[in-house]
Amino acid sequence: MTTEKTPDLQQFLDALGYDEEPMGMFYTDREPEKGLSPKPHRLPTSADEAAGKMDWAALHKSWSCVLGTLRLARKRRTAAYFERARYGCMGAAFFLGFNKPQLESVVKYVSTGIPGVLEGERYVPSPELMRRYNELLDPEPAPKRFCVFKPLSAFGPEEEPEFVNFFARPEVISGLHQLTLFGADDLEAVMSPWSSGCGSLVAWPRKYKRQGLLKACLGGWDPSCRKFLKIDEITFTAPTEMFRRMLERWRESFLTAKAWQSVKRRITESNDVWWRPA
Repeated sequence: MTTEKTPDLQQFLDALGYDEEPMGMFYTDREPEKGLSPKPHRLPTSADEAAGKMDWAALHKSWSCVLGTLRLARKRRTAAYFERARYGCMGAAFFLGFNKPQLESVVKYVSTGIPGVLEGERYVPSPELMRRYNELLDPEPAPKRFCVFKPLSAFGPEEEPEFVNFFARPEVISGLHQLTLFGADDLEAVMSPWSSGCGSLVAWPRKYKRQGLLKACLGGWDPSCRKFLKIDEITFTAPTEMFRRMLERWRESFLTAKAWQSVKRRITESNDVWWRPA
């Protein structure tokens, strides 16, 4: 999706009041020529865990968050990319499709922990519920070597994003949320399931797509990822098909009506109040 393919994109962003270029996500076997990626580290498997070969000290040392890498990529207007050898954290390795099944240690870490060994995050009340969650979500294996996020203008003529990602505060998100009716003709076109930050950007949108559903996904609720978003930001991820329809039809929508102008004034006020270097 190059800007040549979407000449209306900047006009749409201006009408929306969004001052950052959206990112497109896709899988590819071609490593980006430039961009940011986590430090390489061997990805432990369930067999390693069963054999007691987990080097937790090394894992913690190499840990990074997908949202953190994306934050820097957004700031520098470049790509963020991940692969089996550069996955960031064990949760991301699972949600981005590089490692299955999820390790039991991670299941316990996200829930109640391991007494005397590992303090739990307590995001889930029990390991059993976390196992059910992993089985329900069942992330698809990565179809190609790299999972790449990059600005839409950086896509070449032969490239196409699978999803389009926005990072914004509620006023802008409200416009995207309401506009989904012009992209899907579906009163339940926006979903917001329990998830990690990267799960909302990749795993859940891919699950809906696998089910043949045209659904956008709100995310960024995970407390562990909040520090990698700007103040009050949440994420909005739309399938490219939905986003194209939104681009084609936004002039028919409230974005050109009087009510939205009052929201745009609030967007300006919000930018002034919360301005920070990216």
